[in-house]
Amino acid sequence: MEQRDVAVVGDAGATAGAGRAGPVALRASRAKLRPLPLDAVSLDGGSLLGAWQEVNRDATLPTCMAHVEERGNLDNLRRVVGAAQAEFRGLPFADSDVYKTLEAAGWELQHGSRPELEEFIDAATRLLAAAQEDDGYLNSWFQGVHPDQKFAQFHWGHEMYCAGHLLQAAVAVSRTTGSDDLLGVATRLADLLVRRFGEGGQDAIDGHPEIETALVELYRQTDDDSYLRLAERFVELRGRGLLGDDRFGANYFQDHAPVREATEATGHAVRQLYFAAGVTDVYLEGGDPTLLTAMEALWENMFSQKTYVTGSHGSRHRDEAFGDPYELPPDRAYAETCAAIASFHWNWRMLLATGNGRYADEMERVLYNAVASGTSVEGDRFFYSNPLQLRDGHAGDDEDMPSGRLEWYRCPCCPPNLSRLVASLNAYMATSDEDGVQLHLLSAGEVAADLPGGRAALRVSSDYPWEETVSIVVDSDHEWTLALRVPAWCDGASLTIAGDTVDTSPGADGYIRVRRAWRPGTEVGLTVPMPPRVLVAHPRVDAVRGCVAWARGPLVYCLEEHDQSPGVALEDIRVAAGAAPRAVAASGLPGVPVVLVGEGSVQRVADGVLYANGAIATEGDGSVDVTAIPYFRWANRDPAPMRVWIPAS
Repeated sequence: MEQRDVAVVGDAGATAGAGRAGPVALRASRAKLRPLPLDAVSLDGGSLLGAWQEVNRDATLPTCMAHVEERGNLDNLRRVVGAAQAEFRGLPFADSDVYKTLEAAGWELQHGSRPELEEFIDAATRLLAAAQEDDGYLNSWFQGVHPDQKFAQFHWGHEMYCAGHLLQAAVAVSRTTGSDDLLGVATRLADLLVRRFGEGGQDAIDGHPEIETALVELYRQTDDDSYLRLAERFVELRGRGLLGDDRFGANYFQDHAPVREATEATGHAVRQLYFAAGVTDVYLEGGDPTLLTAMEALWENMFSQKTYVTGSHGSRHRDEAFGDPYELPPDRAYAETCAAIASFHWNWRMLLATGNGRYADEMERVLYNAVASGTSVEGDRFFYSNPLQLRDGHAGDDEDMPSGRLEWYRCPCCPPNLSRLVASLNAYMATSDEDGVQLHLLSAGEVAADLPGGRAALRVSSDYPWEETVSIVVDSDHEWTLALRVPAWCDGASLTIAGDTVDTSPGADGYIRVRRAWRPGTEVGLTVPMPPRVLVAHPRVDAVRGCVAWARGPLVYCLEEHDQSPGVALEDIRVAAGAAPRAVAASGLPGVPVVLVGEGSVQRVADGVLYANGAIATEGDGSVDVTAIPYFRWANRDPAPMRVWIPAS
């Protein structure tokens, strides 16, 4: 694969410095913050996030590459060109798994040449170019199975959804390698969409949003504003009832109300979140403030009434959807991994748009809990849904809600989605603006930015989220502002500069700001105390009334039966409502240095008791130690009951 330098498109390098752009490369000036070039930020391999990137490189991405070959995704495309004879395999949107895997491989190449990834990208690009029709159309399901139904099944066809993932893959490969071969395939398909659905064309939307955010990023990469205009058109067309009747209703597709009127999160959770990300992208480049106002209202609804304590979304299995306000059952949580990833993407765009740290707080919460729980410690087994409780005797023999992570899925959207996010995680650590640099994810690593007046370099050392101290060595010789996010869960953060305590506190946006004329080697120390916390749900969340959850720092913890006293059933454990656990060094748990231990009791109910007049008689065993592990590390041993919300008295 030919390599060449790639500059940040548009004016994205104005304050950040030229370099390879990451997943969001802003062109217009509506954003409060600007992403740094991809190669300006690196994660320390010894940090939790840096180690996760290495696991993704060595296990998750190779697993995805192997499965799109073994499960027929690539053969589906080969059938189109007569190079495979097998029947179509997988779901109609199987191409999207190839595209997400290609995007992950593209972002992974930011770290340097890897022949196996380059060969995969080159071979897949040649195959896609051969399968693409003269007018730009490319979709193996419709080309190979239903050629007479192209652009005729907008409810469930996923044509533009698949196209969106191809566009994002092509942008990733172009930005990290300089090769535009895949970008050429993507732009030919995007040009077809513009001709068919652009201004004056057919009024239509895809049942699964994704194309909107992808078109905006393709515009950012190519400077072809026809892609931005089409994204704007798709945003404006949704909510007009174009999809017509369906068994799940218009809300499922977010087609029930125009974007500025739809202030309640509804329908399929992944679709809602992808659409929100696309709307925010359209705002960032188009500048219509009413779109940002609508997204802020949607965010308020979603994160105050329809979000699990882990940051996950989707409480209904039937349609993978948001439920009613406060409908958040832990044992029936769908909490799809893809929804968590989509939430991370949307919150990143809202952070860029507003500079408000509450969006970075949600990025952190969903990343360390709902996203991270989607993969095993080895990186090669996965969850599609992420329940907050697994009952004793759970019948986990299906993909919908298994007792443990699976190697792959019939609908394997989540593993390659995980891989593409983790491969680009460093892009989300920090930003810049005219005043200086903002640090959002408190991970060990290195950050560099070209600012007005000179260059700034930061070396961040920390064992966050296990430890509460973050050390930042600043190499710079001019004046600018360093902004450090103080997580919303933190009370009493403190700051030192060159060993001296600084009297400061975070502003309303959640950041401590230090402006000074920096000198090379200046050390800044941020301490974010993280004593264990006891959480109580909103009283309207009936499913967990009378329960508490334990957390420390950004991590939500859970009980797994493996760690409790022998012979004690998890369902019989109770804890004191107001008693916080203590943090204890862990041993023997892969990737878990800290567990929480608190005092509890065991209360058993006689077998067979379903109803009784008055109180149900129980018997207890006195006090027992109750041990909790980070939620994202559950299910890395033999299947066993688990719960996040613990009955309390």
